[in-house]
Amino acid sequence: MANRGPSYGLSREVQEKIEQKYDADLENKLVDWIILQCAEDIEHPPPGRAHFQQWLMDGTVLCKLINSLYPPGQEPIAKISESKMAFKQMEQISQFLKAAEIYGVRTTDIFQTVDLWEGKDMAAVQRTLMALGSVAVTKDDGCYRGEPSWFHRKAQQNRRGFSEEQLRQGQNVIGLQMGSNKGASQAGMTGYGMPRQIILLSLVLASAALLLRIRVAYCCHLLFV
Repeated sequence: MANRGPSYGLSREVQEKIEQKYDADLENKLVDWIILQCAEDIEHPPPGRAHFQQWLMDGTVLCKLINSLYPPGQEPIAKISESKMAFKQMEQISQFLKAAEIYGVRTTDIFQTVDLWEGKDMAAVQRTLMALGSVAVTKDDGCYRGEPSWFHRKAQQNRRGFSEEQLRQGQNVIGLQMGSNKGASQAGMTGYGMPRQIILLSLVLASAALLLRIRVAYCCHLLFV
């Protein structure tokens, strides 16, 4: 593991929570897959998070892994170095991460270089390798080695192409589903609120007639007084 000072206080609590996310069983499956996938004489590391980190931290195994997922002659990393120099090891980790993203691993599933080289978040390293395996299984291009059940197959988009004529027909269908006024007219239809208007008109006429009768009676009364 890279040399770094001990964590204290809140920093230590955060680091402990991160380390609790590390899956020892998943570590065994990933080691078995990487050795089988690389198809090289790669030494199996002792079990444990620290040994898993040491096994991967120089970037050599990771670069061999991503190269093995491509056909011969199309490997994304042309030269793999087993240098002991820190900057070279971190450079190779960065090359792997870039190649993994180009291969199809989502950016949100990519760990940071220091997560591996300094052992800050080995659970994130496991997550990236799981995502890489899932993409490899989903591609199904003959480069993946291992049991298909080891990784989750990602759902793929089912894009369909339609001609302009099919699109026009689809628009007509949608229009009919929404309703049509073809052949419709207002003949025989009564306007909204018409009965109420008739009742009000009748009341007005009746009131006018009553007032007229009162006026006539009053005039007759004046004539005979």
